[in-house]
Amino acid sequence: MYARVLTASLIGLAGEKTWVEVDLEQGLPAFNVVGLVNQSIKESRDRIKSAIANCGFDFPLIRITANLTPANRKKDGSHYDLPIALALLIAQDAAETGEYDDAFTDGSIACFGELSLDGKVNKVDGALSMLIELKNSGVSAVIIPKGNLSEAMLVKGMMLYPVETLTEVLEFAARLKNIASVEADGNTNEYHENSFPDFADIKGQEFAKRAAEVAAAGMHGMLMVGPPGVGKSMIGKRIPGIMPALSFQERLDVTQIYSVAGLISEKNPLLCDRPFRAPHHTISAAALIGGGGNPKPGEISLAHNGVLFLDEFPEFSTHTIDMLRQPLEDGFVSITRVNGKVEYPSRFMLVVAMNPCRCGYYGDSIKPCSCTESDRQKYLGRISGPLLDRIDINICMERIVYKELVEDYDFGNEKTNKKPRVIDSRALRKGVEAAFAMQEARYKGEPINYNSQLTPQLIKKYCALDEESRALMETAFTKWNLSARQYHRILKVARTIADIDQSEQIKSDHILEALSYRMPEKYFK
Repeated sequence: MYARVLTASLIGLAGEKTWVEVDLEQGLPAFNVVGLVNQSIKESRDRIKSAIANCGFDFPLIRITANLTPANRKKDGSHYDLPIALALLIAQDAAETGEYDDAFTDGSIACFGELSLDGKVNKVDGALSMLIELKNSGVSAVIIPKGNLSEAMLVKGMMLYPVETLTEVLEFAARLKNIASVEADGNTNEYHENSFPDFADIKGQEFAKRAAEVAAAGMHGMLMVGPPGVGKSMIGKRIPGIMPALSFQERLDVTQIYSVAGLISEKNPLLCDRPFRAPHHTISAAALIGGGGNPKPGEISLAHNGVLFLDEFPEFSTHTIDMLRQPLEDGFVSITRVNGKVEYPSRFMLVVAMNPCRCGYYGDSIKPCSCTESDRQKYLGRISGPLLDRIDINICMERIVYKELVEDYDFGNEKTNKKPRVIDSRALRKGVEAAFAMQEARYKGEPINYNSQLTPQLIKKYCALDEESRALMETAFTKWNLSARQYHRILKVARTIADIDQSEQIKSDHILEALSYRMPEKYFK
């Protein structure tokens, strides 16, 4: 007795069509699952056995072999429970009809889901990626756990059959009862404009706010150095709020990552806000980059198309910090294991904040530093030069004066009692959106989306300088002993500043501002 049912496997973010075959033959009672499966799938045997019994069906006391094909690809996850159980029941003719819908055996209908011991079908991780792969493979109908329905509705045109129990699925396959189908309409949620705190909360620090605007406009990495309490963390947490809304494709890409990681909300399945991740400095390398026995996305992938904020940067493990170099350069992370390799996208904006020394007050105008020169160099030495070279914007933040802190103080004109202009997120977002629009139009047909991704060849094409700007860059290159990477970094930032000003030509003012976003020598020598 033999039966097969179509399902899908999950390899990184990609799905793959997988057939579940079950064969029943006479012999000593045994239940074997083969096909390069891991422990979680082997444990499904006990879940399936209990689920079948608690649904009122007899579990066959013969030799059972379940094969997941292609058998040369490693498989992991509890979503194979439902297809294995269904194939077993069809092979056994548990419905005692002898007639089962051909759509289940010819691959017209696929299914996946985890089983509880009482036969209920539970929500699984990675449903979105599996549904997208099944749709791309020509499968138009899928039986899914009811808990995955809101997420599955994003795959437009797919016919969905949400179920709650194993009994429902078997009766549907045996044509005894119908399951109400739902056609996915691809509905999206609206962008929540006010979901992030506002820059208006930060008093003073106009230079840092401008740097944040430039960084967000070109998706440039940004490093802030300054004593405690000057607003570094406040700025980092507000940057996603000045970035434009995600496009639908970007939303879908981010949602896929969160689906695989098991972080999807049933009420709001489609992630609409720019991701913002701020892990603690005790995070492990695997949690930051991704990995594990069954590789899962790390924080850098969860920050894809958004912001990764690392506060107290030198407190992170040196090994962990240096692992950021390749993802920053390539825009993805590759995790290799004995049985295969997975890739996760990691095109994020890196924002880091740090003190200038361990006590935090080196160079402070009020409080003296208690660190020795050796201690300070050791503290700063935890950040490698090659990593610093990959962060486009580096700024120092100083203490603000009392007049900037008091909101209603008129430091412009005391006679008129006119309040100072407040730089809020709405004002900054206008410049960022304008720059995004220029980059979108410029890079159509190119393999990049933002100025931070410009390669040396594309820099030559899109960052042409006039005579005045070229002479300015030559002076800076010679005086500051810039490397080729630092030179290109300044040009990319200048390109973004020009885009904010809606200028196709990079001018000397743009170059001068880009040069101001370099770390002063008083901190890094």
